[in-house]
Amino acid sequence: MDGGLSGTQQPMDIFDVDTVVAGAGVVGLAIARALAMAGREVLILEKNAAFGEETSARNSEVIHAGIYYEPGSLKARHCRRGRDMLYRYCAERNVPYRRCGKLIVATTQGECETLPRIAARAQANGVDDLRMLDGAGAKSLEPALTATAALLSPSTGIVDSHSFMLALLGDAEAHGAQLVLRAPINGGTSNPDGTIDLEIGGPEPMRLRVRSFVNSAGLWAPALSNSIEGLPLAPDLALVKGSYFSLTGRAPFSRLIYPAPRDGGLGIHLTLDLNGRAKFGPDTQWLTHANPELIDYRVTEDHRDAFLAAIQTYWPNAKGDSLSPDYSGVRPKIAGADYPDFRIDGPDVLANPHALLYGIESPGLTASLSIAADVAEMLDP
Repeated sequence: MDGGLSGTQQPMDIFDVDTVVAGAGVVGLAIARALAMAGREVLILEKNAAFGEETSARNSEVIHAGIYYEPGSLKARHCRRGRDMLYRYCAERNVPYRRCGKLIVATTQGECETLPRIAARAQANGVDDLRMLDGAGAKSLEPALTATAALLSPSTGIVDSHSFMLALLGDAEAHGAQLVLRAPINGGTSNPDGTIDLEIGGPEPMRLRVRSFVNSAGLWAPALSNSIEGLPLAPDLALVKGSYFSLTGRAPFSRLIYPAPRDGGLGIHLTLDLNGRAKFGPDTQWLTHANPELIDYRVTEDHRDAFLAAIQTYWPNAKGDSLSPDYSGVRPKIAGADYPDFRIDGPDVLANPHALLYGIESPGLTASLSIAADVAEMLDP
């Protein structure tokens, strides 16, 4: 470790560390920042060669308003609060973002009947700025759109997720946190005094004795917890792959376009990046395994027809030859629930000053600062 790690070296080469955050995705970095700013000594361990290489780099970069989630759920709470925190943070730290808004569109009478229910749920979640539009009103905002009715969400936006993570890391390091890359946690043991001994692999193997441990390893979180003797058995995850196709040429819309939800999903929607580039997705592909090592992130041409059919319901002028396979991401969902929530096990569950995070999928990017604030409060000594 050559001087980078504070603390005292003990017999058997075990280093004492106040807090370890496992996983340098957007949620892990936000937690590390919050803990470091609260005065904790924080070591961020990341198994990859750079931060944010997995789920955090493979999402739509949407700042969600907090519309769809079950009222009272962790997703609803953290999305609604996290949205406002994220907009403030981006403005203060000059992180590129745009509050572009989105339209949730209905193209059939049956879908029209779902829009008031969506608006009511949003209201229950504290989202009070939705506007109901008829077809003509929606088309006046987006002339290329075909819709029978729509909900306008002015507080939906987009953000440069890499710049956001870079800012979080900068804040964390400015308050003394240290990021160690290529540092997989190979297992560990819980001690009677509540500390955890961790075995760290990679180019510089080491052993750490940790007072507070935060498992924010995303897709790998259950396997990591289960590798540490004495921690409660982690929940099973179901992995859902979502692919994206990019649009060649000029984007036809200035706002995000989401179809009315159906079959428990949000449908193939149009999102924009900060350069105005349009992409469509994600679709929903439930993987037959829960092993992150077996994930195939390739996007193939054979999904094009299904994408085109979905897109043409609200943009009839879409052409198949303008769609190109782009990228995919995988969402970790708590298995066994129709609408799985986030799960955060803290000291009240563990009886020790640790936090174990499971099923942190969408809206994890939007919710990251809110989740971090709660974890920091949980671990406040």
